Amino acid sequence: MYFIAIVMASDLHYDSDVLVHQDEKVQEPDEFIVILMNDDYTTMEFVVAVLMTVFHKNRVDAERIMFDVHRKGRGVVGTFTFDIAVTKTEQVHRLAKANGFPLRCAIEKV
Repeated sequence: MYFIAIVMASDLHYDSDVLVHQDEKVQEPDEFIVILMNDDYTTMEFVVAVLMTVFHKNRVDAERIMFDVHRKGRGVVGTFTFDIAVTKTEQVHRLAKANGFPLRCAIEKV
């Protein structure tokens, strides 16, 4: 069995008469927490439903987070890469708006 490696010219540099391939350093993506913010209008039931639907939390975890939001003014929902955190935040905002609630999320870098 033969394997062919394709190497881009930009990945190579010459050291004397020897062709050297340098590997790029791979870095883990930054992580962001999604935080649900309290308001005086969104019902506790709706918050639990959002946590179960958008964030796939079970009922016990969803109720615990909902009570954090209610008592502390905010509750950490989870840690995600930036793109996923933004997508989930947008989903929450769309669901809240469609149901007439002002529920908001925030994203913070870990």
